[in-house]
Amino acid sequence: MFAQWGVDSFSPCDNNAMTVYSEYIRKQFSTDQIVGERKVQLGKIAEIRGRDVIVYAGDISSRTSLSGIDHSDLVPFYDQLSMLKGDAVDIILHTPGGLAEVVEDLVRTIRARFDKVGVIIPGAAYSAGTIFAMAADEILMSPSSSLGPIDAQIFSNGKKFSADAFLKGLGKIKEEAAQTKALNIAYIPILQSISPGEIQHCENAQNFSKTLVTDWLKQYKFKFWVSHSSTGLPVTDEEKAKRAGEIADELCDQGRWLTHGRSIKIEDLNKLRLQVTNFSETADLFDAINRYYVLLQMSFDSNVCKIYETTMSSICRMASSPVRRQ
Repeated sequence: MFAQWGVDSFSPCDNNAMTVYSEYIRKQFSTDQIVGERKVQLGKIAEIRGRDVIVYAGDISSRTSLSGIDHSDLVPFYDQLSMLKGDAVDIILHTPGGLAEVVEDLVRTIRARFDKVGVIIPGAAYSAGTIFAMAADEILMSPSSSLGPIDAQIFSNGKKFSADAFLKGLGKIKEEAAQTKALNIAYIPILQSISPGEIQHCENAQNFSKTLVTDWLKQYKFKFWVSHSSTGLPVTDEEKAKRAGEIADELCDQGRWLTHGRSIKIEDLNKLRLQVTNFSETADLFDAINRYYVLLQMSFDSNVCKIYETTMSSICRMASSPVRRQ
């Protein structure tokens, strides 16, 4: 079994996440039955959407670093990608984030293979996962789905911190020194521990995230944005680049979101003027995605920390052992 859960009662109710969860717990599925039921729901999603579907999912609640996006994802993800034959694909994405460099490799391969790409967020895709989503023609979320800030996270001297917060903090020190014509002695030991290379590294990391998002939004998400809704005038490449850059800046602004783990919802994205499809407005699609997401979480209740999957096969990564094909 995936987890030792139980329910006292069960009353079916359409499109209710807790009821679906209770339903599956009540059935006491085995590992193989959970996998089989995941395939059923993936098949429904593919049928409703009229295109192939592939899953990249990491356990957000896992304490192991294996659940994040890293270079070990390339081989299993490409293996599952090779099963797909059409020119359109939906990617079910669920991840705590990870390496933007790996996301760039994944996106290059996906966009070279498929003319149309949708990214479905059933739960959350944080940090590098949000960068990943920006390479889609269509982003599909529900009101409970979340993206996250994309400010680069830096590891240095045993510490993890936001590159954006670091650079802004350094800027405040410089501004204060310029205004007072003196450097507060409290800052001296702090500044002595910072090398020019670390400053440049933070700037490069921030610019890398912004560049990926800006380029992908302009090239993919905005390719169908041909006229202004308010005036009917055609949208220029310069206007697309400007809007994409503004969205990238906002997503990268740690000062706006205050914490890297902040959930960014549909309404937040609408305020950024980024169009998102609310899949909860389509009953059968919502039911299939919701059921798949519940099954995914039940899978993560076991030793599984990452799943790569199509309707035809699955590869899972265990938290304490190598990948396993299902």
